Amino acid sequence: MKGDRVEIVVSADDGSLTYEIEATRAGRRVEVSNSRGVVEVAELTRTGQPVRTARFMASRVVALVEHPADEAPAEGTGRATKPAPPSLFG
Repeated sequence: MKGDRVEIVVSADDGSLTYEIEATRAGRRVEVSNSRGVVEVAELTRTGQPVRTARFMASRVVALVEHPADEAPAEGTGRATKPAPPSLFG
């Protein structure tokens, strides 16, 4: 779903590096798989075709955080409604 994203923190020699993979268009999704010591994060289309893929050694991954898209806008962030202007004719 558009807005889904996965944040990956990887251990490096001089600290840690952070990467993000996000579903950038409607109908796309982000999937995470872990096999044979490799963590793979991929943005997929509706049909399952990979658009963008990132692979990391599992021993280097410090954190993997999935951020789902908001289903509904948070309270107070929706479309603002303005009061109707006063009538000029009574």
